[in-house]
Amino acid sequence: MPLKSLFEPFQFKSLRLPNRVVMAPMTRSFSPGGVPTEQVAQYYERRARAAVGLIISEGTVVNRPSSSNDPNVPRFWGADALPAWKKVIDTVHAAGGVMAPQLWHMGAVRNRRSDWLPPAPMEGPSGLSAPGKQFGEAMSDAAIADTIAAFAQAAADAQALGFDAIELHAAHGYLIDQFLWDGTNQRSDSFGGTTLTERSRFAVEILKAVRARVGPDYPVIIRLSQWKQQDYAARLARTPQEMEDWLRPLADAGADIFHCSQRRFWESEFDGSDLNFAGWAKKLTGKPTITVGSVGLSGEFIASFGGESSKPASLDELLRRLTRGDFDLVAVGRALITDPQWVMKVRDGQHDQLLDFSPSALATLL
Repeated sequence: MPLKSLFEPFQFKSLRLPNRVVMAPMTRSFSPGGVPTEQVAQYYERRARAAVGLIISEGTVVNRPSSSNDPNVPRFWGADALPAWKKVIDTVHAAGGVMAPQLWHMGAVRNRRSDWLPPAPMEGPSGLSAPGKQFGEAMSDAAIADTIAAFAQAAADAQALGFDAIELHAAHGYLIDQFLWDGTNQRSDSFGGTTLTERSRFAVEILKAVRARVGPDYPVIIRLSQWKQQDYAARLARTPQEMEDWLRPLADAGADIFHCSQRRFWESEFDGSDLNFAGWAKKLTGKPTITVGSVGLSGEFIASFGGESSKPASLDELLRRLTRGDFDLVAVGRALITDPQWVMKVRDGQHDQLLDFSPSALATLL
């Protein structure tokens, strides 16, 4: 398949990208005490210099006491972390790059570290880390209001620091997604409900608050998934109508671009159509979408957690769908962890120089 569609410019609102390749957000835990280092800035700079169209940062947590389960995940608040992020974006811009921070609250999830605890109990809509598994505390009305305000403040800070857009992490069983999922949202108030539209209220209120702070022209991306880290087979929307009931309120509240996470981008979302999640999101909302999931590699990323390596794979199916207009942008994860030059090698036809992915690459910031 010709590469032309992957290297066409993309523009939406103030976001202007030289091509359709996005660096996917990937947690790296190389920010001691939550403060990005010079090494982190250089990590992103290398991708900016090597023609990545849009860089989305690793998840960076908002200002809540238990928003993180790892002290080395970066923060997007505080007198030490925000100046460090300013250095990151200035470095990326100097290299010709475009970047958005991914704003995150992990919710009620298990600690990644056995030797560290956050300063307050983990929190979620019902204090459930998974269906039937109590962990942490159910959020009060005041905690919900404070969390919405924390996301809005982080978005305003990102805009003030010079970032080109922001992304809200509402996928993979973390806080916003815990409100969406009936398995972890057992609330009986206005932030709960039996329908996906009702359970979307928390995400909607965050989007409204963010939009009020950043104005109408600043690009707001939201990352969503059907699957959860707690249950790979989980599905929020089982029909196109349920998906529309889920996504349209988010679009109306201020979401500009839907980042649609799948484990394998080529898998169809619903019977009777070969459209994937990003394809359906674009069809149902008319908004631009990002597809993601095992792009450019033979194995999918969940297997990499068990030590499985992956080899470069054909992009033909991806290009077929992109050329057809199913989605607008393509997020690449592990291939860009291993090789900062991945985009340039693909662009220049240097397929024999593409690198395998090994989980050992996660131990350093290449």
